Amino acid sequence: MTNENHTIVMGGVPQTNLSLYHKVRFAVGDPVGYIQISMGRAMERIFILREIELERARKTAHADQCFGYSDFTPQGGLSGDREICAAQSIAECLRRKGITNVTVDRSLPMLFAHVLTNAGISVTCDPDLFVMDRRSKDATELAHLRAAQKLTEECMLYACTLIAKTSVGEDGVLIHDDGEVLTSERVRRMIDIFFLQRGASTPHGSIVAGGPIGADCHHRGQGPLRTREPIIIDIFPYITETHYNGDCTRTVVHGEIPEEVAKMHAAVVEAKHAAQEATKPGVTGEDIHRAAITVIQKHGYGVGIPDDDAPDTICNMVHGTGHGIGLDVHEPPLLDMNGPTIVAGDVITIEPGLYCKAIGGIRVEDMVAVTENGYENFNKLPEGLTWA
Repeated sequence: MTNENHTIVMGGVPQTNLSLYHKVRFAVGDPVGYIQISMGRAMERIFILREIELERARKTAHADQCFGYSDFTPQGGLSGDREICAAQSIAECLRRKGITNVTVDRSLPMLFAHVLTNAGISVTCDPDLFVMDRRSKDATELAHLRAAQKLTEECMLYACTLIAKTSVGEDGVLIHDDGEVLTSERVRRMIDIFFLQRGASTPHGSIVAGGPIGADCHHRGQGPLRTREPIIIDIFPYITETHYNGDCTRTVVHGEIPEEVAKMHAAVVEAKHAAQEATKPGVTGEDIHRAAITVIQKHGYGVGIPDDDAPDTICNMVHGTGHGIGLDVHEPPLLDMNGPTIVAGDVITIEPGLYCKAIGGIRVEDMVAVTENGYENFNKLPEGLTWA
């Protein structure tokens, strides 16, 4: 895309439109507009937002000029609907500058495109616009993600140790120190509290899935946890101050580890290592995924979702090997079939898993940054099933 006489428009709420937040680095819960005008080598960045936010925006936002909605009031006035108002202000700013053609990214709300079009401005969507900007993390973003993963690991150690050190009641049910049954729901609440006390939260919840329930790879888990069953713990917190996310999965078994569970776990850990070693700039997300599933298949397990009539003893890896992470828990690139070329600065999770309806699931997940020559693993925790 050429930068000559080219205008880009973004709009929406930065707290929820994370591509927009990444561009302006200003968190606010009201609709805003961002206009980037390139004229040869020169660039002008205009930020339009609610007037009460202007003082703060002028100090911290990544923009050359900050204006209130009312600075660009069109003939006929601004709407009382803030989202329409923000879009109208963008359109009026463009009109005054004589701009009639703009490019937008995939995140622009349809309402903004509607208002711009009705104002006589031609809107062209570039689906790839700013995607690579978010993928290739800068030094500040890498530091935020390292810190997020460090806190995530502290919680993981807390949760896995808690489960491993509980006592056992009737029918193998785990009993907490207070004498009450230890359930998936209770452990998730304890995880929530852990993060709230440390300036973070779990807006998407966590996974604590024991036994056969864990065969559904994204089931949150429910009911009592039991000894000798694999328990998947997948934690992906949001760090309030930085807006970045952690993501880590470990599997814990209380007590004796069944032989088949140990075999599944060994295959998953080997697959994770193979995927990590395949990670470097220039390979594709598919290459990394293939490295993982080659190991899974070597151990005699399947790949893909089993047929509906498959026996409960079938054990498969049913998902991709991982995904990008940053301001979103799930963002490009995808480590799966047709996954894109990996670039330095990508931060990805590597999380192979195996799932069997008769047994449950095993998943082990690390977060790695792609470097110029390979990768940096942000994780320090052990990968084993025993945490006592």
